[in-house]
Amino acid sequence: MAQSRIVSIAVFIFAAALMCSAQESARTLTVVYRDGHQKSFTIPNGSRIDFNAGNMMVSSGKNVETIRVSDVARIDFANARSIGLGMNHFVGKWEFGTGVGNQTFFVTLDRDGHAHKTLGSSNGKWSVVDGEARIKWDDGWTDVIRKVGDKHQKFAYEPGRSLSEDPSNVAIAKTLNSEPI
Repeated sequence: MAQSRIVSIAVFIFAAALMCSAQESARTLTVVYRDGHQKSFTIPNGSRIDFNAGNMMVSSGKNVETIRVSDVARIDFANARSIGLGMNHFVGKWEFGTGVGNQTFFVTLDRDGHAHKTLGSSNGKWSVVDGEARIKWDDGWTDVIRKVGDKHQKFAYEPGRSLSEDPSNVAIAKTLNSEPI
């Protein structure tokens, strides 16, 4: 019974991570059963994973697949990069480098999508796109927080520069939150 509850919680966490990071394209998840066999599902946006009486129900359009949670060993995702980081990863206070020497400034990303900084135009809006935080400042600059290896970096784009071009500067981005939100 306790093991079933642990499996249920683990499956819920994986499913929540998948669904909370919805992006434009479909994703594939593979359920690996305890006996070793596997079943893959294509999960387009708008799909659901529900839990009911020890079962996991994967709904995509008209199709519903019911799986006993106690039969699940793990869930694999086809492309971990496509899952990316969600909003909760970025909410809070950050320290950014300016791209000039060791100078830094502070940025706060609010849960409601507002952003504030201590250098230049102090207000902006932010969102998560493809697992990175994109901040559009009122002065026209755009900062992007990307996870690079086990650290974060801030990629700054001056007004008029596209995100597909080389950034104007790259510097540190360090979260000042003591733990993930």
